[in-house]
Amino acid sequence: MTEKPKLHILLCAPRGFCAGVVRAIDAVEQALRIYGAPVYVRHEIVHNKFVVEGLKAKGAIFVEELDEVPDTTKPVIFSAHGVPKSIPAEAQKRNIFAIDATCPLVTKVHREAELHFNNGRQVLLVGHAGHPEVVGTLGQLPEGSILLVQTPDEVATLKVKDENNLAYVTQTTLSVDDTKNMVEALTRRFPNIVGPHREDICYATTNRQEAVKRIAPIVDALLVVGSSNSSNSQRLREVAERSGCKLARLVLRADDVEWDLFSNISTLGITAGASAPEVLVEEIMAAFAERYDLEIETVSTADEGVFFPLPRELRKAAS
Repeated sequence: MTEKPKLHILLCAPRGFCAGVVRAIDAVEQALRIYGAPVYVRHEIVHNKFVVEGLKAKGAIFVEELDEVPDTTKPVIFSAHGVPKSIPAEAQKRNIFAIDATCPLVTKVHREAELHFNNGRQVLLVGHAGHPEVVGTLGQLPEGSILLVQTPDEVATLKVKDENNLAYVTQTTLSVDDTKNMVEALTRRFPNIVGPHREDICYATTNRQEAVKRIAPIVDALLVVGSSNSSNSQRLREVAERSGCKLARLVLRADDVEWDLFSNISTLGITAGASAPEVLVEEIMAAFAERYDLEIETVSTADEGVFFPLPRELRKAAS
């Protein structure tokens, strides 16, 4: 029997599910238990295809817009990314039983934006165009009251109503370093701009990026477990590359691993985006164990004890 080569795996901690993701998935599963299938979900509840397919198998029906939902007494759940104000208004107009599973940290950004608007400030949103969280935040205020900025170059050419009466908020899943550069660009151009009381990038995004920064310079390769449409997972891959890792890949399942690329490595870093379940990390490690003699070391940069309760409607129904 051929002896397998040795592989030292550095396992990032924390990794995988954050409190907002756990809450959103639990909301769908609890709604299915209480009300029975089907339960409708507007947009992917979290950005992970494995999770979404698992919930579909239990009776969840995913739609992109409310007009895809028939007249029904069944719940319609809004995803963790948040929705524009027009969506709950449409649901109310149709007497849809809506359950909002928006992450509380995204709701915090919505409230900040609204508070600035009520105080007469124009709001700048740092984020990625088209991401559901950004669409939801832009939709909290009247058109023109909140402007999206994505790059320092955009900041340099931005036209605002009053340079001395501005505030900014950010998408919660951005790169910490990219956001720092954006905030520096904003404060250089608009010295009187008002920022959040506490930064908007969520604790889970920050913690996962910090763990990657620690191991990226000392591994031959790094795998981020997550879906390609997951913002925080994509940022982890980028952070690994910027931190000195020559080979960083985003994979959802073991089948996605490009094994030829990993044939000559002796150290491998593994992390998972905030919407990726631990079972996928275990699946990928099992695939490596078939090919290598593994030595596993956990590298921890933070302890997470954050918990968010279920949406109020589900807590009441379960009590």
